[in-house]
Amino acid sequence: MFKLTNKSVIVTGGGSGIGKAMAALFAQQGAEVHIIELNDQAAADTVNEITAAGGKATGYACDVSNQQQVVGTFTKIGKIDILINNAGIAHIGRADNTSTEDFERVFNVNVKGAYNCLFAAIPVLKNNGGGVILNTASIAASVGITDRFAYSMSKGAIHAMTLSVARDYLHDNIRCNCISPARVHTPFVDGFIAKNYAGREEEIFEKLSKSQPIGRMGKPEEVAALALYLCSDEAGFITGTDYPIDGGFITLNN
Repeated sequence: MFKLTNKSVIVTGGGSGIGKAMAALFAQQGAEVHIIELNDQAAADTVNEITAAGGKATGYACDVSNQQQVVGTFTKIGKIDILINNAGIAHIGRADNTSTEDFERVFNVNVKGAYNCLFAAIPVLKNNGGGVILNTASIAASVGITDRFAYSMSKGAIHAMTLSVARDYLHDNIRCNCISPARVHTPFVDGFIAKNYAGREEEIFEKLSKSQPIGRMGKPEEVAALALYLCSDEAGFITGTDYPIDGGFITLNN
């Protein structure tokens, strides 16, 4: 089950964290993985790990907020069966203290970046007779998260775009879903804590872990396993749906 033999998969933000775990698992299941990263060294490192394990992977340096770069990169890749819109950045702030520059930076990467990839991939998927799109949203698209105004805006947009794409391309045999993780333990989280809470790393890590009712953060590999199912043929009856993977955060935090 869940084999992706001969499938061509694009993973944006595949050089670290959740994207890296997805890329590795999809390659393990037989896919040829194309990793799109702003950080070309991170992409190269992931490619090397995948190829060392016997998988197929190629890395591409690309700024997803730049449509010309995205279209050029997707043209190089050619065949696309699965697109995973995973690239994204975070921001801490409320509506009254988020600068225009920060708001636009989050929008350009998280929202415009996903749009650019959809713009480039959908014509290819249509010509191929269909395919799968999976977007990485967040629990922030469903519930209020303190001090995450711009980030929540961007993930709400991802959720809405997922529904729109799922509806518009039903008859082109293109499925589109999104996943909404709660906090997942990645190098990004460690860096975020170190940058914003110097000297209190252990305390903040514990606090963030316990904000999930299950008592811990998720693992990138757990998110990747859900992504694999949703992108596999076994999930052929699923489209236009958001899947929280959140340790009970949305439903049990009361």
